[in-house]
Amino acid sequence: MRHIISIMLENEPGALSRVAGLFSARGYNIETLTVAPTEDESLSRMTIVTTGSDDVVEQITKQLNKLVEVVKVVDLSEAAHIERELMLIKVRAMGKEREEMKRMSDIFRGRIIDVTESTYTIELTGTGAKLDAFIQALEHSAILETVRTGASGIGRGERVLKV
Repeated sequence: MRHIISIMLENEPGALSRVAGLFSARGYNIETLTVAPTEDESLSRMTIVTTGSDDVVEQITKQLNKLVEVVKVVDLSEAAHIERELMLIKVRAMGKEREEMKRMSDIFRGRIIDVTESTYTIELTGTGAKLDAFIQALEHSAILETVRTGASGIGRGERVLKV
């Protein structure tokens, strides 16, 4: 099962390395990893997407809580949550392809953020499945470059991850 683990940790050198080391030492895979400072400059929020049984994720959560730098850990997948991912994708756009790429971007509610004579760079935000669907809708040869952030998530309603 897929889990989104959100971690509040001290914003200091080596913290990311220790969290990643915990996963690799136990043979767990990190599918995506997103880290950024929070409104409190001394703290960072890390979002990790991983797969495993509930028991495995519970063990991961317990091990994470033992790390000195970790302030709080929440498995967002346990309750209602919102998740989003950002993708920048550079596509070939010449001749008749230009209008088709613009139309595809509009259908998926993307924004064209850079234009050259032969390319468009499109910004797309949504679930991983939406971004995957956009890629599948394009001809493989039209894709020049793809960059994805990985998932970021937040609990719905009153649920917050705060110290």
